[in-house]
Amino acid sequence: MIYFDFAATTPLDSEAAEVFVQASTEYFGNSSSLHDIGGQSLDLLENCREELANLLGINKKGLYFTSGGSEGNFLAIEALLSAPKKAGKHIIAGMAEHSSIHGVLNRLEGYSITYLPLPASGLIDVKELERAITSETVLVIVQHVNSEIGTIQPIAEIARICREHDIHFHSDFVQSFGKVDLKKITPLVSSFSFSGHKIYGPKGIGGVYVDPAISWKAFFPGGSHESGFRPGTVNVPAIASMTAAAQKLNDQLVQSHDRFLELRTILLESLDPIKEYVHVYQADTGSQLPSIIGLRVSGIEGQWIMLECNRYGFAISTGSACQIGMQAPAKVTVALGLGSQEAKEFIRISFGKTTKREDVVKLGETIVDIVKEFKR
Repeated sequence: MIYFDFAATTPLDSEAAEVFVQASTEYFGNSSSLHDIGGQSLDLLENCREELANLLGINKKGLYFTSGGSEGNFLAIEALLSAPKKAGKHIIAGMAEHSSIHGVLNRLEGYSITYLPLPASGLIDVKELERAITSETVLVIVQHVNSEIGTIQPIAEIARICREHDIHFHSDFVQSFGKVDLKKITPLVSSFSFSGHKIYGPKGIGGVYVDPAISWKAFFPGGSHESGFRPGTVNVPAIASMTAAAQKLNDQLVQSHDRFLELRTILLESLDPIKEYVHVYQADTGSQLPSIIGLRVSGIEGQWIMLECNRYGFAISTGSACQIGMQAPAKVTVALGLGSQEAKEFIRISFGKTTKREDVVKLGETIVDIVKEFKR
């Protein structure tokens, strides 16, 4: 089976795995314990916090470790709402946000929420965002990179608008962490979330940054871990492993981008024989993560193509793995205004560091054969 679903999750890097085992066996103490074994674990934890803060260009005092991106989004939003810059009960969010964002917003009581659609470019219309702002707007939520089509949102411009209107700004960095240099935009947002398993780190670990100037109140009262940000014993081995994976990817950002851009071009060119049926959803090169390709084939359900690809030995997806079990259309298709039948035609192909040029060519040829056979 050849894997083309790296946007869903990645295999654990071998060096990161070694770090995990070593930390689990040699630094097994509870980092909150007062004895020397606990102290060793705490030292490792704080070293990781400092290293990740340096990679991200942030103040380590605002960095908290969580179980992953979904929990991170939840806690960040609750933290920002506990300390708004002004009185109000209005939130603006992207319609194509990750399901964890929609989950938080759906449970909020007393708030009105404006959801912003996506134009054909897949990029938030910042003028429409500005028009949606009212005197009651206290929070804007826009993910950095869309997990289903890979478009990169104009975070700096959105952050400027939020600052001018005294509005907190949260961004989901799960798909951009380890793939894009984030240092220029991390100081601009109120909070952001990230996850380890998207960057060849372990599952069940991630983090949140909340601007230290924000005096948030803990959602879970009485917690002593992570400065009270969340309860539960800190998973130091997973944090160390994620940090090792992040360091490794950070050293390869430019090379990886160029390689994924080449693979993207190869795949799209390989689909040329069926181009009359293929609709790719993407932005210009400068606003597009090249490793994620979201497309649909007219007249063929994405699930059919996914299952046929699986039969031929290729793993692709029909959207975010976090909502597949609900049989709901990919949220980006709704945000793009696709009809119900068009939404069902959506598939996602994503590359990783083990993706080979020849495998991309084979996948493209296989999809062409599948479509031609179906059309016959």
